[in-house]
Amino acid sequence: MKTKIEKEKATVELMIRLYCKHIEGNKELCASCRLLLEYAHARLDRCRFGEQKTACRRCPVHCYKPEMRDRIRLVMRTMGPRMFFYAPVAALKHLLGK
Repeated sequence: MKTKIEKEKATVELMIRLYCKHIEGNKELCASCRLLLEYAHARLDRCRFGEQKTACRRCPVHCYKPEMRDRIRLVMRTMGPRMFFYAPVAALKHLLGK
């Protein structure tokens, strides 16, 4: 069974990949999206709350650098509502997991 961190990693990766493909129009993950994905995974790996973590936007500790935080916020805001069109099963799992 996947841990909460692994599920978060999978969700953020899916959202970044969908953003890069459908919003930026790239067939492959571009360099800036790859950097954002690696950064997000690193932040999740080092999360001080571990399996008890809340959603990052509700976290009392903001561990993202401001520029990366703005970028991930844009990806989440853009792709969150669109997840039902591009990945409905993943979107439902994410919503039910909360």
